[in-house]
Amino acid sequence: MTSGKNGLTYADAGVDIDAGNALVDRIKPAAKRTNRSGVMSGLGGFGALFDLKDAGYSDPILVGATDGVGTKLRIAIDTGVVDGVGIDLVAMCVNDLVCQGAEPLFFLDYFATGKLETATAARIIDSIAEGCVRSGCALIGGETAEMPGMYPDGDFDLAGFAVGAMERGTALPAEVQEGDVLLGLASDGVHSNGYSLVRKLVDLSGLGWDADCPFADGTLGEALLTPTRLYVKQCLAAVRAGGVHALAHITGGGLTENLPRVLPEDLGADIDLNAWDLPPVFRWMAETGNIAEAEMLKTFNCGIGMILSVSADRADALVALLQDEGETVSRLGTVTSGAGMRYSGALL
Repeated sequence: MTSGKNGLTYADAGVDIDAGNALVDRIKPAAKRTNRSGVMSGLGGFGALFDLKDAGYSDPILVGATDGVGTKLRIAIDTGVVDGVGIDLVAMCVNDLVCQGAEPLFFLDYFATGKLETATAARIIDSIAEGCVRSGCALIGGETAEMPGMYPDGDFDLAGFAVGAMERGTALPAEVQEGDVLLGLASDGVHSNGYSLVRKLVDLSGLGWDADCPFADGTLGEALLTPTRLYVKQCLAAVRAGGVHALAHITGGGLTENLPRVLPEDLGADIDLNAWDLPPVFRWMAETGNIAEAEMLKTFNCGIGMILSVSADRADALVALLQDEGETVSRLGTVTSGAGMRYSGALL
């Protein structure tokens, strides 16, 4: 074999295969700690195998979900605080899966960057693994794409893909009816939606990411990077206890857009805005941008990250169960006849 005339290598073009291999070796322990029943192979193959029978399913229906972190990544990149965005990535996928009544089984990630910085990438994938551990699913594969010319130095993007399963006939929503009680589970902050507006509000405030946070301890950047809360294990426990008719993950579109997605066309909801306390981050944003209440409710989770529609005669027991699972639960209102969201009280 003769050498080329100019001696160029792939690394000269900006792609370092050795760095990619080093990253795979670095993250294998992180992936290994996410192992669960059903996993048949580790990282490194052309595909990942999963045994549904070994996971305990006899007549399974598969459920898939994909999502990203959105422009929240811009804050992580600018601050260098990347240790929570992997949890965000997992949460945005698996919190959607559980709304179908599905148990998340495995997760794959896509990490794209202009130049692979192994240490930074490993921190991100470690946090993806942490999200998987917390939600009971396995990190069984992914793709690291080094694409010079596609991303500026230091920039990266993330996407996630989750697959879950449920036994045939157990899909949610099901049997939602007038009189169901709506239980809201507290969020851990802004989660991963609305960050284009968040960043505009920070610009408007004149504060930098390293400024003292006006609504919490630490810096503003750190506070706004609080990871999305994972609701999987808690909600699955509630579903298995009986009486849960629907779950709605409160993401882009806020309460106004997401709860109606799980209600029959002829039913709506009455929501008491005084049923929970608006977290300080949302009050700060509303005041900084003079944002109307209706806009807040259709843009942000406003302190409620998941809503369960439950049978009225099971509401007390499910509140107790969810509280035992570590959730802060608010009785938001009820399912009512007639489509649409109806609010009482005041959010701001």
